[in-house]
Amino acid sequence: TIAVAHLPMGFKLLGEPRNLQALRVRLAQESPLMLSLTLANLLEHDVVQLEIIPEKKGLFLKHVEYQMTSQRFKISVYRRYSDFDVFHELLLQRFAYRMVPALPPKRMLKGEREFIEGRRRALNRFINLVARHPLFSEDEMVKTFLTFSGSDIQNKLREVFKRMGDEFLTYRFAKQAKEYLPGDIQAQFSACRELIRNISSSFQKLRDLAERMAIRSHENAADLLAFGRELSILGSDTAPVPALVSEKSTWGNLRQSLKGLSVEFTLLSDKATQQGRREEDDVVEKLNLFLDLLQSYKDLCDRHEKGVLHEHQRALHKYSVMKRQAMTAAVQPKEQASVEQLESRIIQQENAIQTMELRNYFSLFCLHQETQLLFIYLPMTSHILSAFITSQIQGHREMGEVWNDLRPKLNCLFGSNNGLPSPHPTPEQGSLKNPPAFFSN
Repeated sequence: TIAVAHLPMGFKLLGEPRNLQALRVRLAQESPLMLSLTLANLLEHDVVQLEIIPEKKGLFLKHVEYQMTSQRFKISVYRRYSDFDVFHELLLQRFAYRMVPALPPKRMLKGEREFIEGRRRALNRFINLVARHPLFSEDEMVKTFLTFSGSDIQNKLREVFKRMGDEFLTYRFAKQAKEYLPGDIQAQFSACRELIRNISSSFQKLRDLAERMAIRSHENAADLLAFGRELSILGSDTAPVPALVSEKSTWGNLRQSLKGLSVEFTLLSDKATQQGRREEDDVVEKLNLFLDLLQSYKDLCDRHEKGVLHEHQRALHKYSVMKRQAMTAAVQPKEQASVEQLESRIIQQENAIQTMELRNYFSLFCLHQETQLLFIYLPMTSHILSAFITSQIQGHREMGEVWNDLRPKLNCLFGSNNGLPSPHPTPEQGSLKNPPAFFSN
């Protein structure tokens, strides 16, 4: 055993494995490249609710206005789509190297009510992803958008933030980004991008399937309501039973009982509608949130490749052209002023290339962090599965209770005088016999 007192100065005994883990966490925190966050940290940071308020009609057009409430800042403000549009534009200018979620379409693509609600949901996902981003959430522009209650948020944003430099000019580690990047960053980036592409494909299929389930629940609700309505119509028929019908016929009594069943079928329809809404709100919407994040990552990768790298290559090409011109000028007599001007342009281009190289490394630095952030969000899968299972259990239980409540009302329909046996209890309630066969196969 080593005595702690005899350890060299500055050397600490790590001891238990948990201390090793604590050291790894501390080292990760000391590197600006690494994010020491959990999904719980992100979800608890802020919850923003976006609700449609009654329409305000102008002389020619009517506008949809939203009430936006931030749990973090405990304030409600009013915003229109055009406010989000300006905010999104400035956010992209300031954070071009980060995952900026896209906005939903401005113009109507479907029916008016369906479009307005779909856009509200998409804007709600957008602002929550922004408000929970570890960098965006501490930016003054984002705080202003979430809290400013003045009459013109658009001018406020433009006046204060339009001329503000982008993140490369304000982030304190931007010019040292290369020092923190691993040597195989390009290979890591390619591998992560392929993995995320596969994840995105699976999540899109899961979302489509969940949407179809929600649609089926709403269709089931409509069918149950129509079924009950037809029973009510059948039971409301007051025409007398013809004399030629056997006196033993129980149709008159059965008819009255059918009318009463429509109440339960209306309740079943309501339960199916609630089930569809739970599937939309708790499952489809969470899948859409993660798909929005995945799409913003794809957009970021495209900006990196088509923007930063492309501009860097163009600058290098322009520089090589200038150098060739300088070599030509050195062997061919030209005016001194033009030679000096060319040399000045070459120096400017060299500075531009150096800046672009620094921006390229900073772009990779940000991509590394945004990839980490994406994987921090991945455990949302368990939240989504839990919500899906819970919604199915609740939906089936509630509808099962209504179906069971229907059973006593069927006694008169399956009395001994109509030639059919009474319905038997379910396996949970007792033995279950086969129903009578009306047709043979």
